[in-house]
Amino acid sequence: MTDIPDIPLRGTRTQDRPLADLTWLRVGGPADWLIQPADEDDLCSFLAALDPAVPVFPMGVGSNLIVRDGGLSGVVIRLGRGFNAIRVEGDLVIAGAAALDAHVARKAAEAGRDLTFLRTIPGSIGGALRMNAGCYGSYVADHFVAARAVLRDGSAVTLGPGDIAFAYRQTDLPEDAVITEVTFRADEGQPETLAARMEDQIARRDASQPTKDRNAGSTFRNPAGYSSTGRADDVHDLKAWAVIDAAGMRGARRGGAQMSEKHSNFLINTGDATAADLEALGEEVRKRVFETQGIELQWEIMRVGRPGA
Repeated sequence: MTDIPDIPLRGTRTQDRPLADLTWLRVGGPADWLIQPADEDDLCSFLAALDPAVPVFPMGVGSNLIVRDGGLSGVVIRLGRGFNAIRVEGDLVIAGAAALDAHVARKAAEAGRDLTFLRTIPGSIGGALRMNAGCYGSYVADHFVAARAVLRDGSAVTLGPGDIAFAYRQTDLPEDAVITEVTFRADEGQPETLAARMEDQIARRDASQPTKDRNAGSTFRNPAGYSSTGRADDVHDLKAWAVIDAAGMRGARRGGAQMSEKHSNFLINTGDATAADLEALGEEVRKRVFETQGIELQWEIMRVGRPGA
């Protein structure tokens, strides 16, 4: 158990806080400490006073996360109401890191600004930036202007496009950097048209994905260019669900974990899964895909923490 001194904090601190109820998969052990700062100044002063040896993990709404059954060492930072404001200034949409992606898309649309690609992405804006989230051919990188972040030493910085190496479903942000606000540039659109587009997106998502099951979004990234012959002119893109199906793993189970029958790239908790069940099933899928097709799937879901006893 990590011991931290009584550092002044206007927000809340909770020792040995279970994290399962804070993740969409509803699994995982406790955090040594859960810190919920009141605002950016509160976060800065807390991290500046915290022993540099204590690990820090920024956590959003747990939509793309498996916390292992043994929990997390150190301090988990979870942003709340002081970080969820959304405002529109001209063609810019400025969102606190704790604002839900769907809420940002709706608020922007009401102001006639198009960030509709965010509407069906689970999670909050801080995580969307860190993962370069995308949908329907648009990614955070396409709209990114700047971000505010608090570093491990407690310093607050502004990051521009040149400070972040955006790639497919990832960035090179320091793991312990806490994103506090993101600014997007959004094209103009008619509110009614944008609202209709989002309704269509939701309908398509619900028809193809297990939205009523406990899941954490896409389990694996789509494979990069792949060639079955080794020739450059044979390279083609594949979908993760397609190679999982080809490996015979649609619907596969381990304990309370299952690869969804509806969409085989969704790992679901059927009710009593442990984090170990979920991660082990994911690794089994990766092994089978590699054995049958020579393709090494990469996790999109983040897995953190200590294994259970």
